[in-house]
Amino acid sequence: MLAEYFPILIFLGISAGMGVALLLAGGILGPRRPDSEKLSPYECGFEAFEDSRMKFDVRYYLVAILFIIFDLEIAFLFPWAVVLDTIGMTGLIAMAVFLLLLVIGFIYEWKKGALEWE
Repeated sequence: MLAEYFPILIFLGISAGMGVALLLAGGILGPRRPDSEKLSPYECGFEAFEDSRMKFDVRYYLVAILFIIFDLEIAFLFPWAVVLDTIGMTGLIAMAVFLLLLVIGFIYEWKKGALEWE
């Protein structure tokens, strides 16, 4: 039984070895020319204006979470579209309910003002 897993063990060993070798090669052969410009903090095209430990507004996190939620829900449409002809009317109705809930949630967040910054 161990012989069946031996090729996988060899593959993992070679890939780990290559990963370590490439990291070491980059660290050894890579240029090291630090200057003040490269070592300066960079944030969105302009200099950092406050401490990195400052508190962010909760709305920033809310918009980020909403984006992830709606993006993941939209990702469910692709597999559904691929198998639409095989799942028939039941799948169509289920996806219609899913999209209806998605739209209701979006309208709710819009009305609550979660998508507005000012």
